[in-house]
Amino acid sequence: MWSHFFVTIILFASLSVNATTVYDRIAQGMTPNSMTLIGESHQRPESIVFFDSLITHHLQQNKCLTVALEISSGQQSLIDEIQQGQATVANMNIASPIDHPPLRKLIQDLAEMRINGKCLKLVAVDADFKPGVERDQWIAKKLIKLSGEAPVLALLGSLHTLKKVDWKYEELKEEIYAAGILVSSGYDVKSYPQVWTERACNTRTRLIRADQPEATKLLNSKLIASLNAFEIKKATDAIDGIILWECS
Repeated sequence: MWSHFFVTIILFASLSVNATTVYDRIAQGMTPNSMTLIGESHQRPESIVFFDSLITHHLQQNKCLTVALEISSGQQSLIDEIQQGQATVANMNIASPIDHPPLRKLIQDLAEMRINGKCLKLVAVDADFKPGVERDQWIAKKLIKLSGEAPVLALLGSLHTLKKVDWKYEELKEEIYAAGILVSSGYDVKSYPQVWTERACNTRTRLIRADQPEATKLLNSKLIASLNAFEIKKATDAIDGIILWECS
């Protein structure tokens, strides 16, 4: 427990200077009826610290916020109990590819913020992995229901944050990620996947605008390359920016 605490403190200290302008630039798009999607590689502690700090940055302006996490919607009743101080995160059942201590700590921290009077709502938006349920359709529908005066800030696997993919094969043409579904439905969506220059690089972050050539190169090499898809010609078609993690 203490080792995790000190790791979090070290990560936050290293991020605080470098990430402040990143928070500011992302926060500019967090307006009423907007949805901001932060993409991640699961089980990365620095991703949780970054997301938590972005939430805190917004709430410090005395604004309301709806936070969405890639957790089974079947856990929502338990999350509600946690937000009322009637349960703890230890009772939660989180899918093993996503579950890790920093995520559970984030949920507990957000619940305590709400208990202490912050204008904050925490919602689980992932599907329950039942036969016939298409995850991205499910996630998009859940996010649409959350749209309102309080902006929505979601932490999802990075592929879910892609607004457009140019698939190579006809049978894949109808596959659309959550961000693309939201955009096609007319919603104001800002998408910022996180990528890492090296797996061990987790101490410095910067925001690369989608209209910069570096963004297109990183998008193709770090995300599109894992798909049966053609390279994206313009990153602006798929994302609004990339949160790049680098070594100091």
